[in-house]
Amino acid sequence: TATAGSNGSISPSGSVSVNHGSNQAFTVSANTGYHIDSVVVDGANQGALASYTFTNVTANHTINAYFSINQYSITATAGSNGSISPSGAVSVNHGSNQAFTVSANAGYHIDSVVVNGVDQGALASYTFTNVTANHSINDYFSINQYTITATAGSNGDASTAFTRPGP
Repeated sequence: TATAGSNGSISPSGSVSVNHGSNQAFTVSANTGYHIDSVVVDGANQGALASYTFTNVTANHTINAYFSINQYSITATAGSNGSISPSGAVSVNHGSNQAFTVSANAGYHIDSVVVNGVDQGALASYTFTNVTANHSINDYFSINQYTITATAGSNGDASTAFTRPGP
């Protein structure tokens, strides 16, 4: 008797008649986005096999195939003076989306968000959609800079307005 769990198949499947002393091969296939997790033969886990052959069949047997969703890693890192959330190696199921939020520390601003080596600009958030591979996201921050404009009123100039008198 051959059965497959969700997200894959075994061929042939169901009740398969085998003559005494004959061999019977089975092929296990996972659906897109899934992988073979295990093949259990007569109650014993044989591992993640793509095929299994019963040889010299002299009794009834069972074979069950199980599947798991593929997971991918998105590595998220932030440079100095800011953060990304979530951070580190983030596991994402095949076909899922994963959002990231970028924040700069006080006195700094987001300079750039680099996704898979490509600068996406100064984004406060980024979402990977329909994930089917590993990815990376790196964030960089720059210090804020300010301009001070000096002007002088009548009877003076800007250079003397900010000159400290001598002792």
